[in-house]
Amino acid sequence: MAIASPPDTVVAWLGDTRRHVVCLQELKTLYEMFPVRMLANSGYAAAWAGQKPRRGVAIPSRIGDPVATRARLPGDPNERHIEAAIGGLIIASICLPNGNPQPGPRFDPRLARSSGSGGMRRDC
Repeated sequence: MAIASPPDTVVAWLGDTRRHVVCLQELKTLYEMFPVRMLANSGYAAAWAGQKPRRGVAIPSRIGDPVATRARLPGDPNERHIEAAIGGLIIASICLPNGNPQPGPRFDPRLARSSGSGGMRRDC
């Protein structure tokens, strides 16, 4: 479910499910186009990183304001990862494209990003 298509669909889903914290991927919207007010009106605060055409991740929360602690994977210029502190926990939302076909020129770099996540924690 992409924020860009349309944002009220995501907000309605959040209202129906009443999840405390949600990790969203493939936002398909720029950082400045993220529907902050629409989420706030539904009781959610969010940390997000947005980039077109298919990238972007977010962590909406209704149990506290997420404080972004990391906005992308080390060595990756794309907005595919965000970490946020919420209520004493670090929550991560990551979008790992499948990298088809295998083997291929796109597969190895994507595998490298996902295995070890650039030196990030491995205790998840």
